[in-house]
Amino acid sequence: MKILLTGGAGYIGSHTAVELLNAGFDVVIADDFSNSSPEVIRRIEKITGKAVSVYHVDVADEKALEGVFEDNSIDGVIHFAGFKAVGESVKIPLAYYRNNIGCTLTLLETMEKFGVNIIIFSSSATVYGTPKALPLAEDMTTGPCSNPYGSTKLFIEQIIMDAAAARKELTAVLLRYFNPVGAHQSGLVGEMPNGIPNNLMPFISQVAVGKLARLNVFGNDYPTKDGTGVRDYIHVVDLAKGHVAALNYGVKNPGVEVFNLGTGIGYSVLDIVNAFVKVNQIEIPYVITDRRAGDIAECYANAEKASRLMGWKAGLTLEDMCRDTWRWQKNNPNGYE
Repeated sequence: MKILLTGGAGYIGSHTAVELLNAGFDVVIADDFSNSSPEVIRRIEKITGKAVSVYHVDVADEKALEGVFEDNSIDGVIHFAGFKAVGESVKIPLAYYRNNIGCTLTLLETMEKFGVNIIIFSSSATVYGTPKALPLAEDMTTGPCSNPYGSTKLFIEQIIMDAAAARKELTAVLLRYFNPVGAHQSGLVGEMPNGIPNNLMPFISQVAVGKLARLNVFGNDYPTKDGTGVRDYIHVVDLAKGHVAALNYGVKNPGVEVFNLGTGIGYSVLDIVNAFVKVNQIEIPYVITDRRAGDIAECYANAEKASRLMGWKAGLTLEDMCRDTWRWQKNNPNGYE
């Protein structure tokens, strides 16, 4: 099967490309490289020993995207393309709605035009909004979301479900990620945020490598064990393998299905800092600052459904996440530059 990865040069997309290639799929990547680097393609090919077809296009550009479909006999799509920073989405919500929803509409219309009938969507646990109960399960109520980024994911889920209801041959698997961290064990691909990182683990690793002076911990007055926010952190390689499982599931099970991809374990910000220090034997200075707009106190998954129906389960530990993050960062202090 030939699988198109929109945003496939990004953090999660690049790791998923590696797992797909290793599983015997052919991979086509469409990416505008606004939050990624063309260098990642060479590294994917180095890890796997296999070639990747790459298109430097904006997925929202209808003509450019149609060109990708015309050049390739696409069997399915994994849709990663989109802006992804929670805090930034609060500051520039219209840009998030325009980009994330716009590129999805163009993609779905193009898929229909070319008769491509399977989509795996990169959704998020933020669609649950402020948790009413924990752990979060797929049958729980979604929304309202605490930030525009989450709202775009929730709206896109609904758009895909409506599209599948109208076009019965369309199969969709919606994957609600928890917090992806870590890097490929080779140290060749990892997370490369533009500017100051929005997410915890790359912020910690940039402090460790000396690019940033200290970590800002956003709030220590949450109703959690140490006052800092609690999240379900999942190794990006486990997450990538979840996409392969979702694709295999979708091929055999028509219709629409939703899965959480997480570990089911909640770690606080200080848990992560302390684990990073212990595993990598490096100090991480930090300072407590005000809470960040759009953040919630606690969020972790019930991932039993993915295990039961897809045969997928996270296998890598917090120690693996910290070790692989640091290997990537110290080997690539300036990302892919």
